[in-house]
Amino acid sequence: MTHLPDIVLYPHPALSKAAMPRPVDDEMRSVGAALLDVARSVNAHGLAAAHIGRNEPLVVVSFGPLETRDYRLLFNPEIVAIDGENSPGAEGSVSLPGIEVDIARPTGVRLRYDNGDGESTELALTGFASRVAQHEIDQMKGIFFLDKLSRLKRDAALRRYGKRARLGNLSGQGG
Repeated sequence: MTHLPDIVLYPHPALSKAAMPRPVDDEMRSVGAALLDVARSVNAHGLAAAHIGRNEPLVVVSFGPLETRDYRLLFNPEIVAIDGENSPGAEGSVSLPGIEVDIARPTGVRLRYDNGDGESTELALTGFASRVAQHEIDQMKGIFFLDKLSRLKRDAALRRYGKRARLGNLSGQGG
């Protein structure tokens, strides 16, 4: 069995480092395969390479219904258009297990990304898949989801996390 990369925990430096777009190559595809394996193993809705400590411009996003996962690797993803009103929704991260907070995001986006062969593709997403893509693209840019909160709300979430960690209750998923 292949060893999966470890998921880094907040405030690991990889979570605040922006990945710069670059041509898709074998190294990036290798990191993408590892990221996809980790996403499947923890049943995440999405992951950015930063979650496994890698500074690569790629994310995994689940496009399927919440009960299942239809993962796709997006290399060099970028949001090229926003559609719809901002709507609050619960977000969390595998790098801060057990903590969810409401984040307001647009209900739809149009993405441009490269596939594994380096070919550019555009895709429109709405609803939960749009939220997941925005969350992971932010993470790829070094923006952890807590960065979207006021200092008061961020500090409260970190206190809850600290309390859960002290009690040994860090189960949960997000990402």
